Amino acid sequence: MERIISPSMLSADFGHLDRDTRMIDESAAQWIHIDVMDGVFVPNISFGFPVMNPIRQASAKFLDVHLMIVNPEKYVKRFAEAGADLVTFHYEATDSPGNVIRMIKECGVKAGISIKPATPVDVLADLLPELDLVLIMSVEPGFGGQSFIEGSWDKVRQLRRMIDERNLPVTIEIDGGVSAANAGDLYAAGCDALVAGSAVFRAADPKAEIEKILSAQPTR
Repeated sequence: MERIISPSMLSADFGHLDRDTRMIDESAAQWIHIDVMDGVFVPNISFGFPVMNPIRQASAKFLDVHLMIVNPEKYVKRFAEAGADLVTFHYEATDSPGNVIRMIKECGVKAGISIKPATPVDVLADLLPELDLVLIMSVEPGFGGQSFIEGSWDKVRQLRRMIDERNLPVTIEIDGGVSAANAGDLYAAGCDALVAGSAVFRAADPKAEIEKILSAQPTR
């Protein structure tokens, strides 16, 4: 299993966004995570299309776009056109997740779905065959720098079993409280991709921290 890290630009220095994007582009990170918040679905506002463009121009890496917005179906096409390689929306943000998945795929990009800490993974059982990725939130979505919710371990393991029992090519990603201290255990539990924000951008040497997370060994 390839280990993937997706540094979250939510923790970057917005005054030097081009510099930070190019730093990630030069690092061992395979993906770049972009959190889009609308102030409605989550109690915070981040950025949208105007910021997507310079990030896309500064890096050819896989753009991992996480929509924390209501009515995601209204914006899927625009994010795909802005350069997203993967568009992930929240199960809790729509009444028709299957339709949103189909809309994303019709745009020619990968489709992901995310669940909040209180949402059980069982709700995704019927959707898994249609998905490319499931993003488990291990903090409440909306703000960076939160502590990892310990109950997330069981969700990762349960989702891993659900995917493996059906031999599905679905990537498991986790976001929230990820660092070199728990990265090895998260990969071992069944995660394929880790989103890391504060742990990367607040490090004295972000590139070295990325490599440290990628090479972390299990401790449990």
